[in-house]
Amino acid sequence: MSRIVHVALGQLGPVQRAHSRTQVVARLCALMREAHALGAHLIVFPELALTTFFPRWYLADEAEIDSFFETEMPGPETRPLFALAQQLQMGFYLGYAELALEPGADGAPVRCRYNTAILVDRGGAIVGKYRKVHLPGHAEHEPWRRFQHLEKRYFTPGRRFDVHQAFGGKVGMALCNDRRWAETYRVMGLQGVELVLIGYNTPVHNAPAPQHDDLSLFHNRLAMQAGAYQNGTWVAGVAKGGVEEGVDSIAGSCVVAPSGEVVAACITKDDEVAVARCDLDFCAVYKRTTFNFDLHRRPEAYGLITARKGETLAADGTPWAGG
Repeated sequence: MSRIVHVALGQLGPVQRAHSRTQVVARLCALMREAHALGAHLIVFPELALTTFFPRWYLADEAEIDSFFETEMPGPETRPLFALAQQLQMGFYLGYAELALEPGADGAPVRCRYNTAILVDRGGAIVGKYRKVHLPGHAEHEPWRRFQHLEKRYFTPGRRFDVHQAFGGKVGMALCNDRRWAETYRVMGLQGVELVLIGYNTPVHNAPAPQHDDLSLFHNRLAMQAGAYQNGTWVAGVAKGGVEEGVDSIAGSCVVAPSGEVVAACITKDDEVAVARCDLDFCAVYKRTTFNFDLHRRPEAYGLITARKGETLAADGTPWAGG
């Protein structure tokens, strides 16, 4: 039985602060229709696709912060996207800011904010949810920056990299900074992942390390190509690019094969669709040979990965006391 999935990159150009969710969803629907006409089964949209990238601002008003978050999915403004997916029999991945009520230590509900992505099947049903684990940036106001990157202020980190049975295979999700970390792919690789979907917003300028600026697109591909090859999986990474509220962000959306080769890519910083034919059975060429984990991995040698958080800190954040 064929396990071929036609995966579309649903890249977005800038979403300005004045743009409503209704306007953005109309753009997403247009991309979905185009992808469907090109034969896609699944379209991948960016991180925080429904709004401008609000962590670039230091905001103190809680109501203003909440205005960027979704309390239900689908909600009134996003329901047309789900309806279209059901009509076209086409799945999608969508990144957004989620405001959730979760039980606290005393059982009372606690408000939690997450940087979230969902996976929706070809019938319009949510089959997976992911909350961003590796939150970049900073938590306090840093006015010396040209623009802020306050994800640590606005979001609670997620705790899991799950893999879902969908589209005839094993599908995992990540968001933006997650793509830079080898652990992201390996945790899903150990669950047999065959397709990893990643939305991102990545500014060209890196305030703490401007030396990186000219390498942003190189690093983007480097991380996803390495993750794909070392875990025998397809990877689809999709940007929201261009100049948004005065901040220039990279695009570079692409699909990477388990071989590490880029097989499809967007060429603009605007709303754009590109489609790749992803044969999930091709993953086995790498999973059963070079990266046969059962045959070749030596986890007894990897203890520091979970015992130590950084070069000088134990996993719980205390100074490392080991050898």
